[in-house]
Amino acid sequence: MKLEEIKALDKKYFMNTFGERTPVAFEKGEGMYLYTEEGEKYLDMFAGIAVNALGYAHPKFTAAVQAQAGKLLHTSSLYYIENQARLAEKICSISCADKVYFGNSGAEANEAAIKLAKIYFYKKGVEKYEVISLKSSFHGRTLATVAATGQEKYQKPYAPLIPGFKQVEINDFAALESAVTDKTCAILLEPVQGESGVHPVDEEYLKKVRALCDEKEIILIFDEIQTGIGRCGRMFCYETYGIEPDVFTLAKALGGGVPIGAVCAKDFVAQAFEPGDHGGTFGGNPLACAAGLAALSAIEEEKLIENAAKMGEYIEKALKESCVEKLGEIRRCGLMIGIDIPGRAKEVRQKLFEKHILVGAVGDVTLRVLPPLIISEKEADEFVNALKDIL
Repeated sequence: MKLEEIKALDKKYFMNTFGERTPVAFEKGEGMYLYTEEGEKYLDMFAGIAVNALGYAHPKFTAAVQAQAGKLLHTSSLYYIENQARLAEKICSISCADKVYFGNSGAEANEAAIKLAKIYFYKKGVEKYEVISLKSSFHGRTLATVAATGQEKYQKPYAPLIPGFKQVEINDFAALESAVTDKTCAILLEPVQGESGVHPVDEEYLKKVRALCDEKEIILIFDEIQTGIGRCGRMFCYETYGIEPDVFTLAKALGGGVPIGAVCAKDFVAQAFEPGDHGGTFGGNPLACAAGLAALSAIEEEKLIENAAKMGEYIEKALKESCVEKLGEIRRCGLMIGIDIPGRAKEVRQKLFEKHILVGAVGDVTLRVLPPLIISEKEADEFVNALKDIL
């Protein structure tokens, strides 16, 4: 089907939540590249918003998903599921979590984490229900995660919001401490704020937050939807800070492109969920968990976490050597890169698209670069040279 035909169907039948999209439709992908039906080739430096950690048509991952699809897609969690149990075991074996629950998306995972923190204190007979998050954060689009998200543009249309949520400035510990009350049940934050332009949380700040949570008996939740599964040069971003959360959430790269989300928790809080307290029809089905197992296996076997750290440094160095005088601040955590080009970010993104390179933009200020973890120096140079030419 031609692009104009697809656009016409989209306009007529699909709810207008995305507006005028980038004018391209992809038919297939291979490695770091996507291809249109006409055979045009695009370098993907955005990985489906940090989802496609293995790039496209990864042989072992593709084979694992195809094999599972040929056997069993779904049974529901009324029955035991081998892949679900194995993926939960795998995540716990490589993280600080003792238990895992699977959903279908990052928003679902964050929603479950919020519910878990609330029910933990409910079952202790303690009236604690408030959740503190950070301004400029993004935690999802359900009503609860919108209330937790610290951006008015996402909240305003859905007022009045679910009560019990409040936001404070990132890295301002005095503001956070002042916001805590005897009703605070959880502090929810992203170790690196992605959607607002790649803004890391300070290590010293996080250490103080961890100590505050211990002192006040508050559940510390890390939203690792975007930062987890190797993106920041470690399997989980919390490892870069040397601080363990009580609960953390995963999605995006966990399924290698197949929808899956996970809330991962230490046992003392995980035990608050008992039969009937939470659930879902599709979460943790055989296909999604097969994808998760295959993705984690490939990331470990091919040392893609190490590659993320190395290539992130390579890209940052190349940017600073070739075009830093025309850029603002460059912020990076592994292969999660924010490049400030104030007042020109959208234009530069469009120019890169015209050169068949895909990136994201935050307003008209920041380019977001989130390439697949398989990226090599060749593709990194292709991106940096194109950006240099445009600037």
